[in-house]
Amino acid sequence: MTTPLSTAAQVVEALRNAADPSEEAKIRNRVAEEEPVIGVRMGTLFDIAKSAVDLPKTELDALFEHPAYETRMSAFCVLDFRARRNLTADERAALARIYLDRHDAITTWDMVDRAAPRVLGWPILIEVIDDVVLDELAGAADPLRRRSAITAPLWFIKKGSPADVERGLEIASSLDGDDHPRVRSAVEIYRKHALQRLRSQSSA
Repeated sequence: MTTPLSTAAQVVEALRNAADPSEEAKIRNRVAEEEPVIGVRMGTLFDIAKSAVDLPKTELDALFEHPAYETRMSAFCVLDFRARRNLTADERAALARIYLDRHDAITTWDMVDRAAPRVLGWPILIEVIDDVVLDELAGAADPLRRRSAITAPLWFIKKGSPADVERGLEIASSLDGDDHPRVRSAVEIYRKHALQRLRSQSSA
């Protein structure tokens, strides 16, 4: 059994101990040139984050504020692992607020994809977070916020009603013609899965 990690320093140490120069080269392809990279395989990073799922708030904050890609990615993984638990509606709303409050720590598309569906999409689906936040994110200048706007509704496809899926398609339509490739690709992904879901629903 993996030893639980209870401080940000322990998480950083575990990440550094798992550093691999070949992984660093791969990660460099998707982060900004000036962004520090440790070089940790994603499967290993997920395991480390799972061991840190019960980090106190101040320690999780320290991960969000750390300059290295992997430390912030591990913080968003912690949110995702928490969202997989049997939580109350209020607890789900609290996770969504952390995601939104810490969105500035997101610097890559995979941080969005890892956390947005369960951490943000789920509480919107159960109406403990107002879905107007999707419109706000879709109208943001930051393309990663716009990616969050269309990635969070992937949870609607998984667990929502046809009307919920259509709500996601409204967000997709609002992002038509977006000039950022990471937003356009996310819109295409949503539309593909949404149409598959709606077709299967109509033929059932």
